Amino acid sequence: MKDEIAATVFFITRLVKKQDKLSKHKMEKFAAKLTTILFEKYKNHWYLDNPSRGQAFRCIRINKHQMRDPLLEQACVESNVDFSKLGLPKEMTLWVDPFEVCCRYGEKNRPFTIAHFEGEENRELPQQISYAVDRAALDYHSGTSSDEESFNKEPKAIPTVSNPNSVYQTTCHLVAPQVSYGARGSCSPSCVMQ
Repeated sequence: MKDEIAATVFFITRLVKKQDKLSKHKMEKFAAKLTTILFEKYKNHWYLDNPSRGQAFRCIRINKHQMRDPLLEQACVESNVDFSKLGLPKEMTLWVDPFEVCCRYGEKNRPFTIAHFEGEENRELPQQISYAVDRAALDYHSGTSSDEESFNKEPKAIPTVSNPNSVYQTTCHLVAPQVSYGARGSCSPSCVMQ
């Protein structure tokens, strides 16, 4: 659960950093609060033997019906961050499951894997997360929604993480990763059709 939550928080904070509206201190405080909130929420809903169980419960979602995910909003309140300063995409769904974190931009697009864990260190994880961040940024800036889906498949380079002690350190330019759909054969979470 620790790795999946770390990848989720890292992904979300990279999206927020792209908007450049929060100070480093506020970003760190938001990330710490979000991590604590996710651990607390997921601790009794984490099923290693059946990862798809509880997917809807572990779903982080922003769309036209729910403009602010309650967990993200709680992290904002507890860290004294204005939710609107996060600059997250208008429509985004994250599924935080044992061994895998998936994302979907827009309501009609297919989900893709942000991070996949098999009990060993994944050196490509920072690149995969950076690629996913670029997808979100492109969607956000193009103003697309479920009514008008578009996506430029050319990823942009993202600056490296500045913390030399970070687990998610990367030193090379972004290369589009092969999207892996994990051990379950596909990343098609149960709350996709909700």
